[in-house]
Amino acid sequence: MVVDSSKQAVIAHEKGLHARVAAMIVQKAHELEHKWQVKLYLRRPEGLPVRAVSMMPLVSLRVKQNDLLWVEAIGQSAAAAANELKALLESDFQQSDANTMSQVDNLLQDNAVTADQIFVSMANGLMVTDENDVITVFNPASERILGIAANQAIGNKAQAVIPGSRLHIVAQTCQAEIGCRQFIGKLSIITNRTPIIADGQVRGTLAIFEDISVLEAVTDELTAVKELKERLQLVLESVRDGICVVDKNGYITYVNPAYVELVNQSRQEVIGQNVRQLSPDGARNRVLTTGQPVIGSLAAKTGGVTLIANVNPIIVDGEITGAVSVVKNVNEVHKLMDTLSHVSAKAEYLEQELRRTHKPGPAFQKFIGQSGKVLEALAIAAKAASSSATVLIIGESGTGKELVAEGIHYASHRADRPFIRVNCAAIPESLLESELFGHEKGAFTGAVRQKPGKFSLADKGTIFLDEIGELSKSMQAKLLRVLQQREFTRVGGEAVIKVDVRIIAATNRDLAQLVAEGGFREDLYYRLHVIPILLPTLRERVADIPLLVDHFLHKTITEQGKSVTGVASNALAELMAYRWPGNVRELENVIERMVTLADGSVLAVTDLPLYLRSEGEVVEPTTLVLPPNPKQTTVLPWIEYEKQIITMALAKYGSFNAAGKALGLTHKTVASKAQKYGINKIVSWENGDNVVKSINKDEPS
Repeated sequence: MVVDSSKQAVIAHEKGLHARVAAMIVQKAHELEHKWQVKLYLRRPEGLPVRAVSMMPLVSLRVKQNDLLWVEAIGQSAAAAANELKALLESDFQQSDANTMSQVDNLLQDNAVTADQIFVSMANGLMVTDENDVITVFNPASERILGIAANQAIGNKAQAVIPGSRLHIVAQTCQAEIGCRQFIGKLSIITNRTPIIADGQVRGTLAIFEDISVLEAVTDELTAVKELKERLQLVLESVRDGICVVDKNGYITYVNPAYVELVNQSRQEVIGQNVRQLSPDGARNRVLTTGQPVIGSLAAKTGGVTLIANVNPIIVDGEITGAVSVVKNVNEVHKLMDTLSHVSAKAEYLEQELRRTHKPGPAFQKFIGQSGKVLEALAIAAKAASSSATVLIIGESGTGKELVAEGIHYASHRADRPFIRVNCAAIPESLLESELFGHEKGAFTGAVRQKPGKFSLADKGTIFLDEIGELSKSMQAKLLRVLQQREFTRVGGEAVIKVDVRIIAATNRDLAQLVAEGGFREDLYYRLHVIPILLPTLRERVADIPLLVDHFLHKTITEQGKSVTGVASNALAELMAYRWPGNVRELENVIERMVTLADGSVLAVTDLPLYLRSEGEVVEPTTLVLPPNPKQTTVLPWIEYEKQIITMALAKYGSFNAAGKALGLTHKTVASKAQKYGINKIVSWENGDNVVKSINKDEPS
């Protein structure tokens, strides 16, 4: 700035340039600038010039009595204007002109209104206290930030109004506190506290504060975004799939290390390339053009490498801003598929093994055994228990079919309902229908009252039909109706009775062979054969014999109160070497017999029945040949041959037990068939003569 005239003035007024004096100078400067067409400035010797026509800058100079001011003027009449303003500065500012005083007052009022408007419009809180810590200024921003009305704050001590106020401390120490953070309620506030000093004395304090809660929230969000970006970057860098990002113009902006490895180029070579030029017909260019994803795009690269890519558009606010491509080596995909197939097959196998070896729940605890076939059968039974499907249990007599049936029932949702047992072979044919379905009063001689059948008793529960293969054809047809319709009619009745019953059947016979021979209905067989469970014979699970021996030993000892402590190893070996045609039931009977007749505390080989000892006489199965009958030329039904074989076996061995061992059947089966065929006397061929003998029914079995 080029100054045309500069004059020095010494302030003579005893209060310096206070507000009214500053207003008079501003008023005079306006007149002089207008009169002389100049611009007037005032400055301290060490400071910068301020316009003489602006009141606030003049007040901010803080000029006191005897201070030196330079009056500077710019313009053609600068000297005259500067001299007049200098004269005013060095006067006592006594002004008698009423018009001038009015103008000065107006100027003061305008500046006061302007200052007040500034305080009101401030976004920051402004609070001023006097030397007694009494609040004198409390702007609207203070009300908003602190939640305190101005009329409640002004006139009261700051300590009483503001929790944790330090303005009185600032007034005492005369030390400003800048950038102080404090918490008021849930707000985070940063405050500048400054003492107000005039003539070397503290006149009060000034506090300017700002709510930074939103700013801190934004800062936290920015920090979270930064952390998320860093994590995303780390994830992208660690992913084994190749990732390529292009912008909306097709320029590659990012590739991860896996992508660089796949395309066999450096990152610097790839970034910045334009996919529209590299591959105009490529998937990335198509996605940028159409905005539609491309899945499974194949591309052959140098070196015999084939890449498969999934490309998706990046859409922001409805506009395509780029695309991202995820790339794999096809050969690696094939390797992964082979590995996955292998692992899946292994997992399936292990799952099956686990299911097979896993001991079912408490409902099957009565069935003793840990061999693979036992656990496999129980696993199927446990799964079958969760449904209401018909179950067919197949196994030789004495293998525990009834125990498995019980387990299925008590592991099912019908556990709190009846479990009804029916041995189809033990009930005469004439009574079986009445036993199963019940009869009405007077249906036959002796029917003096109505009787519910086993199916009625099993309603909502389970019925177990043991030896199902022994049913006659007529009973098979009636049972088929129950299986299909879940309904039946009592003997001598007409009403159709509906039942909700789960059917579990069991047999020791080959039903498929019976179907082929015409002895069992094919439709009934398939109705029963929904979930077949094959129970192994004791011969097939020899490893379970020690467990069973221990179980039956403790059971018998408990029942009889005997002092037997165990079984000798050589006796156990004999038990494990035996073929057990009667299976578990026969083993239980043998252990009970040994405990009952034993003299010592340990069961020895001498306690075994003779036929179980290796040095004893054992009845081996014998091939039976029917006596020739020259008159017989036609082929008879199987039932006739079976009758003859049973008759011959009984004739040769004289008891159900011995005949059963010879035929490989149980004594119960032989007895049942003898009863079926009416064989109560047997005929043997001794020295060519027919000899009539009675069957030894009392032989221990």
